[in-house]
Amino acid sequence: MRFGVFIYDGVEPIDLAAYGVLSMARRVVPAIEICTIAPAGGVVKLANGLRVVADHGVRDAPACDVLIVTGGPGWEAQTKAAETLEFLRSQPPQTRLVSVCTGAMILAAAGILDGKKATTKRAVRPPETSPIDLMRQRHPAIDVDVASLVDCGGVTTGGGVSLCIDTVLHVIAREFGMPAAQETARIIEY
Repeated sequence: MRFGVFIYDGVEPIDLAAYGVLSMARRVVPAIEICTIAPAGGVVKLANGLRVVADHGVRDAPACDVLIVTGGPGWEAQTKAAETLEFLRSQPPQTRLVSVCTGAMILAAAGILDGKKATTKRAVRPPETSPIDLMRQRHPAIDVDVASLVDCGGVTTGGGVSLCIDTVLHVIAREFGMPAAQETARIIEY
């Protein structure tokens, strides 16, 4: 089963814990494959300067069974990036879409969360506006829920940044069973 982790300039490095949890889960479920996807393949500059190399761009991305959209300060630019939004909209119905933190704002901008219950990051430092408040204002077709995690069938949204661990463990349980998620949590000592 292939998991794609969508990254972009301005992703919070802690959101890459989603990749880290999957990496550890491969010890439990060797069938897990992981790749990174960005608007364009190559170097991606995360928030605060960390650089990582994306395996694929949206134009050459492989089909994924699960696509995880990360969050971070660069989310606003991605909500206006036509190629990113089209990439998300073009995912086949069998692909489970997952967001962590403000990745939900990108899914919302693509219209993927319309008619669904969803959550996103709540806590910010002034003068920032809470993304969950922005989701309510900008996307009235979404049933916004103040929650750590919302599973709405083929779409799962996780709240704030550290909840990427909970969200990925939830997806592992859903895809491979609770014992696989529990064993992954045990080996990451979570």
